[in-house]
Amino acid sequence: MKKIYHLGSCSTCKRILKELEPLDGVELQEIKSESITSEQLEHMASLSESYESLFSRRAMLFREKGLHEKELSENDYKDLILEHYTFLKRPVVVVENQIFVGNSKKTVEAAKEALHS
Repeated sequence: MKKIYHLGSCSTCKRILKELEPLDGVELQEIKSESITSEQLEHMASLSESYESLFSRRAMLFREKGLHEKELSENDYKDLILEHYTFLKRPVVVVENQIFVGNSKKTVEAAKEALHS
């Protein structure tokens, strides 16, 4: 399975999707219009080894809700990601049993290599 979770209105996601082309045989899921299911998130967490690794501290809601002042558990991270799509660090690229989370140059290069090997 090859799948990319992204946000259509995010310029960084758009740029990375272009970098990852061609995307033949890759399923794209736009997370604002098609919410992530609990099962999808559990699968991502099993590959990345934690919900925290999938969580974006850059989301505006992170500070607005005062979450930066709290100690969050794995369950908190899971619930927050399911509650609002902006808490998912993006893009998330899943290639078989590998997961690539975020937009660092190193992560994007590794995802590109995995997608096209």
